Amino acid sequence: MDLSKAIPAYLIKKKNIVRLILFTAAFALVFINIYEPFDVSNWFPITRLQLFFYSSLVILTGVLVVVVSRIIMYHSAKKGKHISIGHYMIWIAIEIVSMSLFYTLYEMLILNDPREFDEALKVSAQNTALVLLIPYTVTWLYFAWIDNKEKLEAISEGDTEKLEPSGMVLFKDEKGTMRLSLKIDDLLYLQGADNYVTIYYSDHQKHEKFLLRNTLKQLESSLKPMEVVRCHRSYMVNFQKVKLIELTKEGLRIKLNTQPVIEIPVSKTYSDTVFQFFGQNQ
Repeated sequence: MDLSKAIPAYLIKKKNIVRLILFTAAFALVFINIYEPFDVSNWFPITRLQLFFYSSLVILTGVLVVVVSRIIMYHSAKKGKHISIGHYMIWIAIEIVSMSLFYTLYEMLILNDPREFDEALKVSAQNTALVLLIPYTVTWLYFAWIDNKEKLEAISEGDTEKLEPSGMVLFKDEKGTMRLSLKIDDLLYLQGADNYVTIYYSDHQKHEKFLLRNTLKQLESSLKPMEVVRCHRSYMVNFQKVKLIELTKEGLRIKLNTQPVIEIPVSKTYSDTVFQFFGQNQ
């Protein structure tokens, strides 16, 4: 698995984030009250109904960690920040640690748990991992299934526009026929010459290219919302792949985060736009 690849776009859709939070909260309530991993039945000498109410209140308070975390993730992605699979895994680990600390402190300070802090934290981390990882895995599989279903329906109906919100960039020829579909994270840059555009992209860490009969001018407006921006009369670049901008003897050059490093020229006409997008992606 390439941990540097961007996470699927469906994981940061607003409606899917809401679904994830609601399902996680519901799963946590059922899990805690049936399995009782934190020994909640010994918290207070109260009825089962009262126990459900108090434990639910504590669990929902802990789930606020997920709410805050996902709001931050959503706005980070909306601002154009690159969230890779590796970043996502670390993000989940932080959520688990944060919730574990919350539950451990609650047990130690409110419930006067006699265990050592290290022991209580260890058990809390194990149980919290189950509370989060199970619903996270289920929802990921569900979102992926829905996404693939929508793509298949769009393809069968010939409605290729529905594919774009799923993190795909579609390239059509001058007649409007789709010729190439790529994940935006795999696209590197475009080079135009007369009525043809060469599309450069990565495929399993290899650099490939595809010749499309069209012009950069016709592609420019449709690609700009995906941060594929004109930087030269003959070039457009995917700003998710920009590593740095350097001033050389030949002028401004964009360097892409690739191996080997790819350099793209920047003309004075597009320099302001280039620096604007570069600043937004830092």
